[in-house]
This record gives sequence, structure tokens and C-alpha cells, in this order.
Amino acid sequence: MTQAVRSLVSARPTRRTRGRSAAARPEAAVPEARLLRDAIHEIEAVCRDAARLERRFARELAEVHPTFRDSARNLVHYVALRDRDVRILQERLASLGLSSLGRTEAHVMAGLDAVLRILRKLAGEKAPAATEDVPLSFARGSALLGEHSEATLGKRPRERGAHIMVTMPGDAARDYDLVRRTLVNGMDLMRVNCAHDDQDAWSRMVVNLRRATRATRAQCRILTDLGGPKLRTGAIDAQSQVVRWKPRRGEQGEVVEPARIWLTAAEAPHPPSARADGRLDVPAKWLRRLREGDRLRLTDARGRARTLVIAEAVGGGRFATAAKSAYLHEGRPVRLRAQHGDDARKPLRTVDAVPWMVAADRRFLLLHRGDRLLLTADQSPGRPAEIDADGRVTRPARIPCTLSEVFTDVRPRERVLFDDGRIEGIVEAATTEGLRVRILSAPADGVKLRPDKGINLPDTRLRLPALTERDLHDLDFVVHHADLVGLSFVRTPDDVDELRRQLDLRDGGHLGIVLKIETAAAFDQLPKLLLAAMRSERVAVMIARGDLAVECGFERLAEVQEELLWFCEAAHVPVIWATQVLENRSKTGLPSRAEITDAAMGERAECVMLNKGPHIVEAVRVLQGILQRMEAHQRKKSARLRRLRLSSIAASA
Repeated sequence: MTQAVRSLVSARPTRRTRGRSAAARPEAAVPEARLLRDAIHEIEAVCRDAARLERRFARELAEVHPTFRDSARNLVHYVALRDRDVRILQERLASLGLSSLGRTEAHVMAGLDAVLRILRKLAGEKAPAATEDVPLSFARGSALLGEHSEATLGKRPRERGAHIMVTMPGDAARDYDLVRRTLVNGMDLMRVNCAHDDQDAWSRMVVNLRRATRATRAQCRILTDLGGPKLRTGAIDAQSQVVRWKPRRGEQGEVVEPARIWLTAAEAPHPPSARADGRLDVPAKWLRRLREGDRLRLTDARGRARTLVIAEAVGGGRFATAAKSAYLHEGRPVRLRAQHGDDARKPLRTVDAVPWMVAADRRFLLLHRGDRLLLTADQSPGRPAEIDADGRVTRPARIPCTLSEVFTDVRPRERVLFDDGRIEGIVEAATTEGLRVRILSAPADGVKLRPDKGINLPDTRLRLPALTERDLHDLDFVVHHADLVGLSFVRTPDDVDELRRQLDLRDGGHLGIVLKIETAAAFDQLPKLLLAAMRSERVAVMIARGDLAVECGFERLAEVQEELLWFCEAAHVPVIWATQVLENRSKTGLPSRAEITDAAMGERAECVMLNKGPHIVEAVRVLQGILQRMEAHQRKKSARLRRLRLSSIAASA
């Protein structure tokens, strides 16, 4: 990456302007002739930088698809413009009543040239002779983004500028009506997440969509999102966990609902058919003799006697209730004595019952600020810290990482983030056992780290390939069923080149490529990633805002997503606005004020993505209404001044 690009994406002031403040030079005191001369010199310098950078990127520009030839040049020109701090220039132009260059993304040189010609006329200078290298015009620059959007995402929807993409839940493979209703209410693109389900389920989703488009005559393209390498926490040892059940109590401490415990046959355990707070595996022959009202007695891990009452038989299992809390070590047998409710039958023998959590994701490590955690390369189940009788930690908590390959890239003093950034640590040392991590942030009462939670290494230069073996296998399905393929975990132009090579091997060059920008490394490499992707005829960018917030910091997300929108507009590449859009509305049916505003911001992109949820159809309908209304007010960074109801009221007053 050139210094110009690097200085831009890292948001550092360049050598020419470092330390200068736009407020430090009041322009009111500067004569107009000097204002004109300084503005002319500044814009001429930007034009020289653009020409120099274009020569430096000559090879990359020559390799882009003919469809993107003008767009790639415009992107390079935009990099040259944004490599400078032009805030003082903008104030000078504004004081002269001219364009401040704040809307030049789609047509950089045309904007610079137009302002420069006016400045020269005002200064009484003779305009230079015309050259054959005519810049991309205003009209053509704006039109290219629309053309590329339709080529990649499909025909522009009526009455709104942005497409709506919906991630399909597993139910879409079985529920045709769900797919049809989502389509009818505004879905333009269906996203199949290859990180979930399997090819059989994906095939049935595609079949349901094709059937729905034929029935409704609607258009809808398919994006298949490759899973990519996933850094996640591994399993936690069951026997290191505590199974706890407790009844629900009212304001006065009375039991309003007892705890429910599921008893199932140890020889062939089955999950409960309804809510359960714990599970006990017992011998099948003994289980069959239990009747409603029978009492079961045990001693929990604290030495307290507890009683369970058989409430009902369901299939081959039994539900029991408990009026008091109990703590048991998961996987460690406990003695269970039975007493018949009527005392009339022969007493049942005492048996060993093995307690388990109902859901494996309830297992966790409890971590506090300052704790040490060993992130291991081997997949041995994790365990809590071991503490001696004096309360000293003799062995830190440990948990495996699903991708041990990353360990060779991690260095001390680099950050490790778990569970979407909820837990932050720093690497103190890399050993043969793994990475020793010190926890930097956690609530006063601790934080729970569970299995299968994401791990981010924002400071580490990872050498993982973007395509995994599973991704290569899934590509065989993708090239036959999809219109677009999403490249997860992309970080370098080599990742893009490898995807294109794999598509060519499968005769999949017709697929559009969607770059998922979800890491700090991808953000820092954005201009080169765009140039590499523009070797294909159809390209889009997905702003994976959830992962970006973790990688770049939540406080920087607003700035980062703005820069991504600007650069993609300069490249005339459509943007997909993703992650947690109307998430409350989709999952609970009740939107929050903040997410409505966030959804309205999505109108600045070419596509807005919704994730799956029980209320997804209603969420699509709400999003369509928001985008239709915002289309009349805003397009990209430009306000659109339609007639307002408030103005008509004021005029008639």
C-alpha cells in the first residue's frame, strides 16, 4: 500500500499539514486575491498528486475489468484528494461562494476542474489549453454507480433507492410461505449464510425462492456468504461446571413457580420437550417405575438435603419439580433415593444420577479484571482456575481456540477480544501451552466466557487464508445456485485473487463478488482490495459493522463506516449496509428508537441487510417504508429539498 493510501485510511494527518488547524487561520483577514491564488495552487497540487498516483497504480488500473476502467481511475484520484487535509481550502472556497468539494466522490477530477476554472476566471488568469484527457463528467460519474448497482444487485426497486437483503433462517428450507411473504413485502436479495445449515437446506431455500419469484413475478438475487475461518472459543469441561436449579420467587420470597428437572434414561438420554432447569440421567429400568407424586431425595454439592417431586411423565422421561435451589457438579454422579408418594409399593432402590445442564452453552468460565486466562492451541476442554485453600490461583483458567494456526502470528502486548468485544484482554506471553492473556475489562461481579464465542485479534497481522477447505467445498454449490458470493475475512488483495482463481476453476466467473469488510486489516487495505475486486465485472462491498466495531473500536465505528461509504462511491461500487439493522424489530417485534434512525442511515448505501428473526416479515415491511420516505429527503451525502408539509403550514399562517 502506498503512503498516500496508508495515511488516508489510518486517519493520520500527512506531513504537509500535521499540526495545522483550520481554525488557526481566519480567512476574513486574507485579501481576496490571495485567497484565489492560494486556492488555485492547492487544487493544482491535488491534480498533480492525482496524476502521480495514477502512474504509480498503472499496472493495477490496466488489470481492472473494462466496466470499471473509469471507476478505478476515479478511485485513485479520490485517494490523492483525501491524502491531504483540505479543510482550509474548503473554507477558502466557501468564503468565495464556490463548491467546497464535499461531494466529489463520484467525479473527483470533474469537480476539481470545475472549481479550478472558476477560480482562474475570478483571478483574471487565462485558462490552459484543453487536453485530450477529459475527466469523468459529473453526469457520467453519478450514473456509473447506478449502473454497477443494477448489474450486481439487480434492478433498482421502485420508490426507494436501496435494495433490501434478508438472511434466511433454517426454517426457509421447509417453509415456502415464509420465503414468499418475505419476498412480497420487499426482499430484493436473499442471503444464504454458509456458516449455518448444509447444502441440502440451502438447496431447498433456493427452490422455495425460485418458486416464489415465479408465483409473484418478483425479482430476487441470491448471495451465498462463505463462512471463512472462524476464530472461536472451544469446549469447556462439563465436570468443571455447576448445575444449578432454583424456583421462581415472588416479592415476599414465596415460591411462585418451582424449578423443573428433566429425568431421562442414561442409556439413551433425550432432551426435554419443554422448559427445564436441569437434567438427571438415571437407569432406564428404575425410571420407568417412577409415578406422579413420588419423592426423590439427594444431597447437593453444598451438603444440603433436597427433595424432588415427580410431576408428570412425558414419553420415556419424567419431569420433577423442586421448591428449593440446588447446586450439583455437572457429570459427577449423585446418590438419588426414591420414596413412593403413597408408601404402598415396595421402595425403589437408591441409584446414581448424573446431573447435566440442559443447554451446553450454559457452561462458562467466570472471569474478573486482572485474571489470567490461558488460550490453548490444543482442543482439550477448558476449565476454571484452580484455587488453593488460601485463595491463591495455582493454575489459571484455560479455554481452547478453534484455530491454533493463529498462535504463531500473535505477539505480546497485542489485544485479544472475546464475545463481540465484551471481554478484552492483552497477551502477556506466548508459550508452548498457548497464549497467556490478562483480562483488562470486566464488570465488578465478573463476566462469563462461554464456548463458541468469537475471538478477535485486531492488533495481529494474521496470515490465515480467507478461504477454508469447507469454503472450497461450498463453492461447488455456490457457482450453480447463486448470483453473488460473499468473501468473509478478506484482508489482502491476494485473498481476492484466490477467490477469483477458484471461481474460474469452477466456471464461476459470472458470479458477482461481495467483499465483507469486517476486520481492521481489510479497512486499512480498502483501496487495494477494491482495485483487486474490480478485475471482475460485478462487485459490491458489505460493511460488517458488528465485527468492525469490535476490531476498530465502537467509538470509531461511525467514522469508519463513513469512510467506507465515501471510498466505495468513488469506486462506483455498491455498498451493503449490514449488521443489527432493525434487530429488535426482527427478533421481538418491537423496534427501538435508535435502530429506526440507524435503518434510515442505511439509505446512503445501495442495499440494507436484515438478519433473521421471528418477526422478519414485519421488519422487511417496516424497512421498506423507512427507505421509501428517506429516498425523498436524502441521497448519499446530499439533502434533497422536496416540498415540506411544515413550509406549507407556515406559508398559510
